[in-house]
Amino acid sequence: MDALSGLIDGTRAQSALLNQAILEPPWSLRILDQAPLALATVLRGHAWIVPDDVEPTFVREGDIVIICGSDPYTVADDPALSPDLIVHAGGRYTTPDGTDVTEELRMSTRTCGERPDGATVVMSGSYEVSGDVSARLLSALPRVLVVPGQDTCRAAMNLLAAEVGSDEPGQQVVLDRMLDVTLAATLRAWFDRPEAQTPGWYRAQADPLVGEALRLIHEDPSQPWTVAGLADKVGASRATFARRFSALVGEPPMAYLTGWRTAVAGDLLRSSDATIESIARQVGYANAFALSVAFKRLRGVSPSQHRSQHLAA
Repeated sequence: MDALSGLIDGTRAQSALLNQAILEPPWSLRILDQAPLALATVLRGHAWIVPDDVEPTFVREGDIVIICGSDPYTVADDPALSPDLIVHAGGRYTTPDGTDVTEELRMSTRTCGERPDGATVVMSGSYEVSGDVSARLLSALPRVLVVPGQDTCRAAMNLLAAEVGSDEPGQQVVLDRMLDVTLAATLRAWFDRPEAQTPGWYRAQADPLVGEALRLIHEDPSQPWTVAGLADKVGASRATFARRFSALVGEPPMAYLTGWRTAVAGDLLRSSDATIESIARQVGYANAFALSVAFKRLRGVSPSQHRSQHLAA
């Protein structure tokens, strides 16, 4: 498992909400669904993504856009327009004064609009993701990123668009997995673009030594990895490996390993009722005390506090 695969694996769609909106200019949607990650494309026409905290982004027909963060934003025909519809969690639509118009606009299970031949068609999928592994991926992305229509991710998005209009048995599972494929293809295309501030761990995957070490760490964090042990596995001297890893990834091997182990542990604490002792062994620590020391140093709370905070939320 490479570094990107490990992070995307923690961001899998589970009953993701996919929706197709058919719109007639002028139009403006205020997005209040609080989804931490959304993937969208313009199938016909164009759109502007207008966050409250960064400049508007223009999206052409065929482009794919990823919006990160749960803060509200606007999608509009013109960035100067005031919203005429509010989009809430669960695909519910209201007017700005709070009147629910979901059923009035619903054309089929996942399509809404006033007329099927509207000038603009926007398709979106939102992820209800949470967790420490997902946060590591989201922290590497800007608020809004756009990938112009390209062969690989465009082909995946076209297949997804075709499925959104269907309503067959097992449809949600198919849509979830296709959304994951589209997200992975879009992220790869984005990280390869010159304007992307590509994180070190992604660039380092192409290196024969560091890339292999990252794969080993992500694939099995429970191993008692050391700098010398990783260097031996990838066929390099300890000094050469440590220097190369730090230069490419941006942090020493053991710092990266600790960050990954505590991220995996954080998700296990949230998603299972396994004991802290058991989770410690799963991520490479000898006992609960050793995990607690590393966890509290990086996150400011103990594993038990982390779990309690999640349960309270």
